[in-house]
Amino acid sequence: MGRAFASPPGGITAPGRTEHPLTAPPRISRAYASPGFIYWATPAVTPYLHSSARPEGLPSLNDPPASIYQVIAARSGHAIRMVHGETVRVINLHGTQVVDTWAFCADDPGEFMSMEHSRAHWLRANPATGDTMLTNRRCPIATLVADTSPGVHDTLIAACDKTRYAQLTGDTGHDNCADNLKSSLAQLGIFEPRLPAPLNLFMNVAILDGGRLEFRAPVSKPGDYVDLRAERDLIMVFSACPQDILPVNAMKPCDFAILLCGR
Repeated sequence: MGRAFASPPGGITAPGRTEHPLTAPPRISRAYASPGFIYWATPAVTPYLHSSARPEGLPSLNDPPASIYQVIAARSGHAIRMVHGETVRVINLHGTQVVDTWAFCADDPGEFMSMEHSRAHWLRANPATGDTMLTNRRCPIATLVADTSPGVHDTLIAACDKTRYAQLTGDTGHDNCADNLKSSLAQLGIFEPRLPAPLNLFMNVAILDGGRLEFRAPVSKPGDYVDLRAERDLIMVFSACPQDILPVNAMKPCDFAILLCGR
């Protein structure tokens, strides 16, 4: 079985498919296991795992082994370790969720995926299939190897934080991507004081005449996904953006899924 994000006490050793409703991580309701797979699913997504109406990109319980699947709850974040050559699929389960994404070098988190350096490498505002993201030291760190969405993503907008929501509404306690990044890294024992600009997957920021920017709802559809390949051992962090004041997530933050595949 491939590497798991979490596993029930004693692990999963029984052959076939087993349901573990009481041992899933916080905010995740159920865990399903079949040979080579572990599925963590929220109540809204669990039925898809058994249904022919699953969104594209979402695995069934009969799929072959070699992958680890996890649903990330709305407004929350999660960090994973990846080895060089592994691929992670980021699945927009509902079509409207923006996923703030960061990558840090495993041997030195002070080297991280940099949107500023990557744009200079691509010579465009957003990555296309086949483009490689660079670090703040101009080294390859991750490559966008597949994208079933219309390809509308963002690299210009900083991660939301408490100050952003305080300025928008006066709310000083709003969930935010900056805190999701910090807490996700902290769970791995990493305390990185810097907040790099994220790769905002599925985020629709229109560049208008005169250079003005306009926040719009995502144009992706349920089940659209992107595949990111690790170009070195790294830590990748994802945040289900909790923005519900501007139309970034169509005003309704929700969950998304990741599928970690082998080399």
